[in-house]
Amino acid sequence: PLDEQARPSCRARMPVWRSAGATALTAALTVPAHVRPYVEVLGLELTVALLLECGGAPLYLPDTRGLDDSRIVQVLGKDRALALGRHFGRGLVKVPLAKSFIAAYYLSQNVPVVEIARLLHVDRSTVQRWLPDRPGRQLSLFD
Repeated sequence: PLDEQARPSCRARMPVWRSAGATALTAALTVPAHVRPYVEVLGLELTVALLLECGGAPLYLPDTRGLDDSRIVQVLGKDRALALGRHFGRGLVKVPLAKSFIAAYYLSQNVPVVEIARLLHVDRSTVQRWLPDRPGRQLSLFD
């Protein structure tokens, strides 16, 4: 089993790609309803970090008690963990996987599809199926 203490923080593993057009594409990104509360509290980048690190698993949201040994504090820090706990209420919450949303987010940051597939541990064709048709991706039959 993987030693949780030796495991690097999600911030250390998250690739960062930036380009001049990334902010305009990110503004047009559609956030699914089940991810929206996380984005409202944490912002887009930290939400993606949380989804990558803890997605698909139940996560305990603490109030002021239990902060020291909470997994979410290790991932987000104390202030943001408390803010998320205030929003959802103290207790267990299942963090969504939202892989298609993460793929769309990284595409908006101009990350290559192959890199998105590696990051999400899926096949390249799966990522292409999740993503909307992009201009220039396929030639028109009638031009």
